[in-house]
Amino acid sequence: MNNIINRLETKDWAGITETLHDKGFCVVDNVLTEEECHQLIRNYASPDLYRKTIVMERYRFGSGEYKYFKYPLSSLITAMRQTVYTHIAPVANKWMEVLQTGKTFPDTHEELLQQCKTAGQDKPTVLILKYGAGGFNTLHQDLYGDIYFPLQVVLFLNEPGEDYTGGEFVLTEQIPRAQSKVNVLQPRKGSMLIFTTNFRPVKGSKGYYRVNMKHGVSPVHNGNRHTLGIIFHDALT
Repeated sequence: MNNIINRLETKDWAGITETLHDKGFCVVDNVLTEEECHQLIRNYASPDLYRKTIVMERYRFGSGEYKYFKYPLSSLITAMRQTVYTHIAPVANKWMEVLQTGKTFPDTHEELLQQCKTAGQDKPTVLILKYGAGGFNTLHQDLYGDIYFPLQVVLFLNEPGEDYTGGEFVLTEQIPRAQSKVNVLQPRKGSMLIFTTNFRPVKGSKGYYRVNMKHGVSPVHNGNRHTLGIIFHDALT
């Protein structure tokens, strides 16, 4: 656990914060080691780690499969959830301030989970996703309840161009009274993408306005693509 904490603490969080304010997302390289990526993929076949499996075709979410972890989470996942939250909570609070939402988020992840529990949201939302050839994920937002944190994380467990082709991560920005903007990303194995769960503020001529964002995955052409999704709030079910 200390290794991942130390690795995260060495990242340029001032630069990450600036990029999040500017774009609503930021790619951070070399967060997970190759062995950590491989272990997470191997654990996909361990049913005792998960509380629910979703076959995406059944719900018209796309084509592929994902599994929600159950508590207690591994020390690696817990450390990432707690450490990253501490660094990005100030970003979330700044967004709430400039958009005048009246919301604030606590300084620690433990406090956020307590708020979720009080609201009946006590199911972990950390998940691992698997796509094969033809797999994709439709554009969506991961909210899960009335209490949701406006930033989340995806960690990439396979190497694009080697383990799979296609499967780009897609972020759309629904700009008011304008055409939508699309960001297409292909982070390398071990990289972490921090991005907005729902919306981000953008400064205009009359102050800040809200830009809604959704994310998804383009079709995988061949190979297998695994990612670990870290959502900071818990779910009702």
